[in-house]
Amino acid sequence: MPLESEKITRKKRIDQQLKATGWLIVPYSEGMNIAALTNHAIEEFQTSNGPADYALVINGKMLGVLEAKKLEVGADNVLEQAKRYSKGACNTIGEWNEYHIPFLYSSNGELIDYLDGRNSKNLSRRIFSFHTPEAMETLFNANKEISFQWLKEKPINNAWLRPYQTEAIQAYENNLEDGKRLMLLAMATGTGKTFTTVNLVYRMLASGYAKRIMFLVDRKSLAAQAVTAFASFDTPRNIKFKDEYELYSQKFKKDDFDDEPYDPSVLPNSYLTNPDGTKTFLYICTIQRMAMNLYGKMGAFDDDEENEDDVEKLSIPSHAFDLIIADECHRGYTSKETNVWRNVLNHFDAVKVGLTATPASHTVAYFGKPIFNYPLQTAIDEGFLVDYDAVAINSEVLMNGAFLKEGEQVGMIDTQTGREQIDQLEDEREFTSTEIEEKITAPETNQKIIEELKKYTDEFEKETGRFPKTLIFASNDIAMISHADRLVSICKEVFNQGDDFVAKITGSPTVDRPLKKIKQFRNRPNPKIVVTVDMLSTGVDIPALEYIVFLRPVKSRILWEQMLGRGTRKCDDIGKTHFVIFDCFNGTLIKYFKNASYNFKIDPPGTDTITIKELIEKIYNNEDRKANAKRLSKRLHRIEKDMSGNARNKFKTYIPDGDMGQFAEKVSKFFDKYK
Repeated sequence: MPLESEKITRKKRIDQQLKATGWLIVPYSEGMNIAALTNHAIEEFQTSNGPADYALVINGKMLGVLEAKKLEVGADNVLEQAKRYSKGACNTIGEWNEYHIPFLYSSNGELIDYLDGRNSKNLSRRIFSFHTPEAMETLFNANKEISFQWLKEKPINNAWLRPYQTEAIQAYENNLEDGKRLMLLAMATGTGKTFTTVNLVYRMLASGYAKRIMFLVDRKSLAAQAVTAFASFDTPRNIKFKDEYELYSQKFKKDDFDDEPYDPSVLPNSYLTNPDGTKTFLYICTIQRMAMNLYGKMGAFDDDEENEDDVEKLSIPSHAFDLIIADECHRGYTSKETNVWRNVLNHFDAVKVGLTATPASHTVAYFGKPIFNYPLQTAIDEGFLVDYDAVAINSEVLMNGAFLKEGEQVGMIDTQTGREQIDQLEDEREFTSTEIEEKITAPETNQKIIEELKKYTDEFEKETGRFPKTLIFASNDIAMISHADRLVSICKEVFNQGDDFVAKITGSPTVDRPLKKIKQFRNRPNPKIVVTVDMLSTGVDIPALEYIVFLRPVKSRILWEQMLGRGTRKCDDIGKTHFVIFDCFNGTLIKYFKNASYNFKIDPPGTDTITIKELIEKIYNNEDRKANAKRLSKRLHRIEKDMSGNARNKFKTYIPDGDMGQFAEKVSKFFDKYK
């Protein structure tokens, strides 16, 4: 294939891209009247340093210079020529750091690099497409210094913000002023990322730094939660956010919201396809929907849960938003998901902020290292989250599978009819953990696990007077061979508390109104037990959850930590002190992540059977001092949650103010220095 010349690259690629974004291409002529041009790209514009490939003029103002190279050259380092031509341009409207034209571009027809030369701290960046004339004029007229001055003069003083949430917002604003456009905030699940974001967004709108903001989430249930959180937020002017700024979302059903539903306004398509720099608004939507808006249904996620008829492919320019905040931005368990995430974010020329509890390598590669990190253990130590215990249940299945002997009974599923044929193995055979419940099922195993679980729930109910809200992760929800359906059926039989006591919540078409079911699980007495696969694995807020049961093999650290994060939230209404993890792979699931997981440091099942006195003796005798100090700290934190005022007064003799929680935190930090 012959190489493409620069002339061909310009005519075949760059000219077409300029025209597609609203530019009229005209040749340079000596003495031409620049003041009469409105949205024109002048070819071979003459400067004292040579001819620029294109000069971009808007309403008589020369605001951009573009240097083109042939396709094989690439766009890197070509900006140096654009800088030279900008410095050599005459009779322009101003000068910024020796540049006479403020906006600099370079392109090889496929890649575009861009630099705003007005601020010496600015760095060049890769953009998806050329700015439209309207976008360039908006960029030129924006005065960020006024916005930064507003942010400095208005301290972050919302009384409901926790100290670490204020620190997160301040870190973002400091980095923003330093010119960063890609930032990552890492905050443990349950520490209030959404509330932090609401405050951050309000300050961006109020300061004028950003007028058009998009908040991306990866589940429709999370979008509904976010809409409610933003709508109900009381601004410093003592009015609701939705009454001070335009708030839009994608289409919802009425029962997607809680008992006092907020009826959100659906974003008009024109806000996306024809951005207006005078409008100020927040748009909340799923990454799935935006991917379909940009690339159509074929270019979105395979496991898409977005099924509304109103989703359509749209022509959305790159300047549609000034700020994009991507919640749960760790998403990317497959390479396709990672690419969809990146493609959506790369499309827009905006400041981009990632929010996550579990920074993954691909997340850090995109956003950079976290500018702020509030880890799980710190949140537990400071009393904002609860800790956890681990229980191993013997299911005869390990993380790497099971070895079944000749003569053992198994269930073979007919995937066409769903009928189960009980049979005996003719010879010994090994099955992987994923094949079990997909190709075969051991009929008695699931029954025994649920019966064992019931022993724990009975004991819990006897001690506390309440049944623990329980979430069970099943292996699959595949038509005809659904492990989730089998578990729901067994739970209904074993617990015998009526049909509404147990529910399945997955993305399966057989689940009627899953968002409503999530809401019921969170707010209503029933269901007490929910079986899922991955729909409730991330982001969903159910504070009363106390038992998490793993019957699904997990080998992704990110997914594992997200699943566990469902249980960490406090729930003072029920006096929740901790949650319990049930490893139904004989403890091998926890062992698998023992060294890989850095947010959750889970003690092996059974390690908490020793008394506090014995723990103290082990620490005194220097037996695994750091680990035992952590266990002691956990015990003391739980005691603190149940301490009466009289107990605190008695402990004042031994610890400052009788504050057991603060003392527990000091114990943990003191022994951190030990290996």
